[in-house]
Amino acid sequence: MSEHLLLAPLLESYFRRRLTKQRNATPATVASYRDALRILILFAAARLRKRPAALTLEDLDRDLVLAFLDELEEKRNNSVATRNARLSAIRSFFHHVAAADPASFGVAQRVLTIPIKRAHIGVTHHLTKAEVDTLIAAPDPKTPRGRRDRAFLLFLARTGARVSEATGINANDLQLERSHPQVLLRGKGRRDRVVPIPKDLVRALTTLLSERGITHHEPRPIFVGARNERLTRFGATHIVRRAAAEAVAIRPALADKPISPHIFRHSLAMQLLRSGVDLLTIQAWLGHAQVATTHRYAAADVEMMRKGLEKAGVSGDFGVRFRPNDAVLQLLNSI
Repeated sequence: MSEHLLLAPLLESYFRRRLTKQRNATPATVASYRDALRILILFAAARLRKRPAALTLEDLDRDLVLAFLDELEEKRNNSVATRNARLSAIRSFFHHVAAADPASFGVAQRVLTIPIKRAHIGVTHHLTKAEVDTLIAAPDPKTPRGRRDRAFLLFLARTGARVSEATGINANDLQLERSHPQVLLRGKGRRDRVVPIPKDLVRALTTLLSERGITHHEPRPIFVGARNERLTRFGATHIVRRAAAEAVAIRPALADKPISPHIFRHSLAMQLLRSGVDLLTIQAWLGHAQVATTHRYAAADVEMMRKGLEKAGVSGDFGVRFRPNDAVLQLLNSI
């Protein structure tokens, strides 16, 4: 095996040159792609009984990558979306391989023919306004932790931020003293956006900053954990689940809903949609790269569909159904 087909140099040039310098990928993207390729390499090393450093590019052939993707779903219980995300990272690496090393073009091309798997698009769950309010009111306002939790829940509910955006907020991202307060959210793929924040969130954030002795212009995290470090995704999920456990006593229906930080984002989108806000504005608010992603909220709102039927005058009375008298047509009609 020639030296230029060794895996290590290609991996190094991919992360140091292609992702970081050429594509200016965000740290989150680099970390995601690194994890995907690390898992693939560990899988290949175990399957081929080689040390990771001894692997060559030809070891990562199409059959091995397909076996890896199957294991993600069958043994790791990853969703189709996660499987496709891992494949996207692998394909990105092999695009780099094809361009950087012409001798490896055949190996890369065979991997690049692996298709993205079609995923079932599930129902977009959301909460009613009353349910959101109950969750926000669940933390104890008499304790520092309770005030922090309430401010965090309010932030998710009022801004529609992703959990990574909410935990990544610093004090200098806020503009609370303006006549129209707003916050800078640092979205995926370096797509930053500014969204307005209402008075109740302004009050909660002002109180939180005052308690922690932080001014509005300091680049310090707003939401922190028990050790005074930036709140993690795990910590954010724990806050939401703790509030949900307390809120169930007031609204038992919450026990049957998949409560997570992301459900606040869905709930705000549905509330904006029902208030008459257009999809392009909701797209900009949520930071979606494509309006097709935002369109799922309109598709998920059964109540709006029902009102549309009433407005259109559709009664549901379809009259007598066509009954074919031909044997072949009858057979087709019964399928």
